[in-house]
Amino acid sequence: MCGACLKHPPAFDRTHAALAYAFPLDRMIPRLKYNGQLAIAPALGECMAHAVEHTPRPDRLIAMPLHAKRIRERGFNHATEIAREVAKRLGLPLDTASCQRIRDTPPQMGLKHDARRRNVRGAFACSGDVRGQRIALIDDVMTTGTSLDELAATLKRAGAAEVACWVVARTLPPGDVT
Repeated sequence: MCGACLKHPPAFDRTHAALAYAFPLDRMIPRLKYNGQLAIAPALGECMAHAVEHTPRPDRLIAMPLHAKRIRERGFNHATEIAREVAKRLGLPLDTASCQRIRDTPPQMGLKHDARRRNVRGAFACSGDVRGQRIALIDDVMTTGTSLDELAATLKRAGAAEVACWVVARTLPPGDVT
């Protein structure tokens, strides 16, 4: 755990990242998200499922929600497409209705940590009954973790017992090759 997380613990309980965000993922994931190359999603989901197959099972999976405007623009939610494959491979329920992105926020890419935190503050709502549930949040890339942290905090306020983050890739600090 990093010093910043020790000083200000995140709302989520743990993170599992299948891979580092580096070549070729830094080319593939944007093609999925911004160019609609949906054939990439099952491969990413398979990779994630393999990475988490021996971790404690959550009660349900929730993909990082997109705002309705963004879904209309893209025609899909890339995190949901990845999560479909994870759910299928691990035999877990995928919940696409309990969490919503209620604020249309600008993309996090290019923002510094504090700006990212302000950008997503209050961006999510939870309308489903998650009381006592163990939830795994599915997303493509974790950079600073602010979006996942905000969604995890929303779920915890709604009564979730545990929230894990399952991401395809994690951005590593410069010079870290682990």
